[in-house]
Amino acid sequence: MKENESIWKKTTVIPHRPALEGEIQAEVAVIGAGMAGLLIAYELQKRGKKVVVLEADRIGGGQTGNTTAKVTAQHGLIYDKLIRCFGEDFAKGYAKAQRQAIDGFERIIRAERIECHWERADLYLYTVSGDERLLRRELAAAKRLGFPAEYCLETPLPFPVKGAVRFSEQAQFHPLEFLRGLSEKLTVYEKTEVLRVREHRIETNRGVVTAKQIVFACHYPFPVAPGMYFLRQHQERSYVLALSGVPHFDGMYYGIDGDGLSYRWYEDLLLVGGGGHRTGEVAEACGFRALEAQAGERFPCAKTVARWSAQDCMPHDELPFVGHFSLWRPGWYVATGLKKWGMTGSMAAAKLLAAQMSGRHSASAPLFTPQRLHWRASRKAFWNDVKHSVKGLGKGFFRGKTPRCPHMGCALVWNPDEKTWECPCHGSRFGARGELLDGPAQKSLKNVKSL
Repeated sequence: MKENESIWKKTTVIPHRPALEGEIQAEVAVIGAGMAGLLIAYELQKRGKKVVVLEADRIGGGQTGNTTAKVTAQHGLIYDKLIRCFGEDFAKGYAKAQRQAIDGFERIIRAERIECHWERADLYLYTVSGDERLLRRELAAAKRLGFPAEYCLETPLPFPVKGAVRFSEQAQFHPLEFLRGLSEKLTVYEKTEVLRVREHRIETNRGVVTAKQIVFACHYPFPVAPGMYFLRQHQERSYVLALSGVPHFDGMYYGIDGDGLSYRWYEDLLLVGGGGHRTGEVAEACGFRALEAQAGERFPCAKTVARWSAQDCMPHDELPFVGHFSLWRPGWYVATGLKKWGMTGSMAAAKLLAAQMSGRHSASAPLFTPQRLHWRASRKAFWNDVKHSVKGLGKGFFRGKTPRCPHMGCALVWNPDEKTWECPCHGSRFGARGELLDGPAQKSLKNVKSL
């Protein structure tokens, strides 16, 4: 067993796929074989498109293999904010896309007969020590949008809460079991790293793909321009423990407090998530140590049988970027910025892009278009990201000893919990010896020593 490996990776083996050899042509090339990439390829293939998927490592080897795999339309304190910032019709469109995404998974699972521990469950948004008025406002917003939701003073959790909102008919599953079944229907080239994309030509370490349409579903789009996604989102880390020896309680949970934890079950293991922080901004109150301390207080008799971490792209206006990559690249498309809700976000993106790339209308397109500008909703996060970038670019500039990210030159920060180098500007991560773990960087570090 590998250290810091998810329970999904420990319990599932997806058969290897061959690497690309030489030069091929396709109608559509999807970059990235995670949840978003494979769902997009599946939906396009259903519409008669000839699709190939290019994966730098293994199917589901990136963020999909590190998720907690809650399939939910409840995305934290989101709907009250959407109504206030964008209006009720906009919020209804977002909610509809997410709720339809849950049903979309269920339809595929039934149609393809995929065994993946799929089950419907209630999700509770809760607070232990925070302001319960936030929950009541979120409940009021949810009801305006048609959610089956109700306020609770008690939950199945084995500890008291100040308040909670229960959302029924959400779901959970085993994400890699799902991808194993889904990928059987698709053409995927593994160990095929995309080096550069020029118009309709994709150059990889194993050959060249020429495609009329190209989808960047690689978590964080690596081209600096056009698109300029590095100016429009940052990345955050989060941590998960799989605990045995905890008495079972029903439901899934997401805490709204600053140190709030998330919970869900996989068989007899309780998955506890939390300890999050901005990538490259490491503190004592973050990471595995903080999460293990919190879990130990809640469940003193539990044993940790697995632990892992994930990384999420966080757009400034809190909405995914799905659609045309840029006005200057009409054949390019993108799905990124899914925040901590990559399951429903991936399905919603797949439905939208499949329609858009087939020349059909999608009601979700105006909500998630990458060409939007929501300055009022995004300016605070934008300036915060600028501050981190200036700090990261300037740190160690004159000394020259600090390892720097090959993406845009930001000084890297050592994460002692995970023994990795992290970029505080745009979220690239590297192993102790400099090997590339997460983009948008595309190159590993040279001559780097761990601390």
